[in-house]
Amino acid sequence: MGAGQGDVLAIVSAWQESVNRRDLVRLRELSDPAIAIVGPRGVGEGFDLLAAWLDRAGLTLETRRSFARGEVVVLAQHGVWWSVATGERQGEAAVASVFHVRGGRLARYARHDALDEALASAGLSVADEVRGNQGRDRLP
Repeated sequence: MGAGQGDVLAIVSAWQESVNRRDLVRLRELSDPAIAIVGPRGVGEGFDLLAAWLDRAGLTLETRRSFARGEVVVLAQHGVWWSVATGERQGEAAVASVFHVRGGRLARYARHDALDEALASAGLSVADEVRGNQGRDRLP
């Protein structure tokens, strides 16, 4: 049995907060051990890849809009890239992320350059937008 939409949104929100804080302990708890990571450099699997990406990416993401159906969530986000070496801002852009939750853990994460691409890849549409505070509550 899958998690409810509120649970799925809370899992994704907690996962994203953990990424922004670089909290590898919490991230491991929220991630499937074989998590798939999809980005500009291709597709890879596993928590070690996720941890290495987090170490070098210097990316923080702020969610602007949320879309969800079942165990799939798309977040329209504002991304800021920081130099890991100096802490200086390197750039920023609008991006969109697709999250697939399975068994209460994040099983797949994919970053896209445009919201329409992310929605299409997730099989969602603007009709799936989540209004209000759903998914922004933290998991205990």
